[in-house]
Amino acid sequence: MTKVLILGAGGKIAQIAEELYLDQTDFDLRLYLRHPNKLSIEESDRVEIVEGDASDKNSLSNALNGVDIVYANVAGDNIEEQAKSVVESMDNSGVKRLIWISTLGIYDEVPGEFGKWNNNILGSYITKYAAAAKVIEESDLEYTIIRPAWLTNNDEVNFEVTHREDTFKGTEVSRKSIAQVVVDTTKNPSDYVRDSIGVNKPNTDGDKPSWY
Repeated sequence: MTKVLILGAGGKIAQIAEELYLDQTDFDLRLYLRHPNKLSIEESDRVEIVEGDASDKNSLSNALNGVDIVYANVAGDNIEEQAKSVVESMDNSGVKRLIWISTLGIYDEVPGEFGKWNNNILGSYITKYAAAAKVIEESDLEYTIIRPAWLTNNDEVNFEVTHREDTFKGTEVSRKSIAQVVVDTTKNPSDYVRDSIGVNKPNTDGDKPSWY
């Protein structure tokens, strides 16, 4: 039985993914987060809830016991520190497969006016997420980095994928689409190994997201 450790399990994308995991797979979930009261999901025979911080290597190492795949949905100004903690803890625990949520623009891969707008709006946020991604990429983990376009709450799964050296496409994508990519990649762990994928909704090219 596959067991997935979800870091930052209270995040919006993570909570959608949790429901998809329960609906579409028979995987067991270990939900790791600082504030368990954020969760809408409850503990069950398939769901375990662990309070902890991704930068706490001791707590994280304990949470990795018996885990097959890690899905990290962490955020914050200390995202690089969290990445280092995740890599070290996974190395020490012998867990190799990691799915890591990042952001668009970390390789200066977003073209044209949208790229300029994105850089201007996100600023140092991009720099911090780029540093975290570099930590992941320099590890020996079997990682997949996911770089979503600007996120919507649309109840849809509609996406296309670009790769590490590709120009980013589109401007927006639904959180549900990103959650589905996470679940699909967990179900097919040989997909996107040591790859960094951009994910967008097709035909959303423009100077900025349509809703902004």
